[in-house]
This record gives sequence, structure tokens and C-alpha cells, in this order.
Amino acid sequence: QVQLVESGGGLVQAGGSLRLSCAASGRTFGSPAMGWFRQAPGNEREFVAAITCSGISTYYADSVKGRFAISRDNVKNTVYLQMNSLKAEDTAVYFCAADRVGRTAGWGPRGVEAYDLWGQGTQVTVSS
Repeated sequence: QVQLVESGGGLVQAGGSLRLSCAASGRTFGSPAMGWFRQAPGNEREFVAAITCSGISTYYADSVKGRFAISRDNVKNTVYLQMNSLKAEDTAVYFCAADRVGRTAGWGPRGVEAYDLWGQGTQVTVSS
């Protein structure tokens, strides 16, 4: 059984940086399209960033464009989210997700419904 495990969250001051990692473990994972989402208390889960199977194409929410960068290492079965210039409003639980079915190709990478495998999340808290 494949699992996604996020790490790298924590407490950081506004303006600081964090790098999140999402590692796949278990059976052969392949290289599916991957996404990062976040959910703050009382809010719906929202799209943050996504990356295609090859890593050639990336997508970002307007709120993080220019500050966050998604990347992947298919040899290590790991996806990263580099977060710079963090703001208090970036505070949330961050989840990584995998699209093993191929839905993002037709539906786009920004909807939660396009992903079939989710990690348990890692907390990011930005103090102002």
C-alpha cells in the first residue's frame, strides 16, 4: 500500500522560509502528477501548487505565486514545496496529494477531486 508522508512543517516568523517534503512509500509509486493543498481552521481545503509527472509544468495559486516553488525528485519519489516570504495568512495544515488515475490531465490540477491519494498533513504556523 502506497502512503504519502509530509514533513518539514513548523513555526516560523513572517518573512521566513520553510521547505516541505512529501515522500511516497510502499509499493511502486510511479511518477504521478502531484499537488500541494492547505486547509486553515474553518476553511475549505485550497489548492496551493501542482507539478506534472515529468516536472516540466508547474501551477500555483495566485496567493503564493512568486513566493512558493514546487519541485520533485522522481528517483526519491519525493515532492517538495519551498515556501519563502511567508505570511501569517499562509498558516494552515499542508497536504500533498497524488493523481494516480490521470484526472488532472482532463480536469486540471487545482481541484481536490482530481487527486486520489492524500497524505495526513503537516502544520505550518507563521507568526506575525
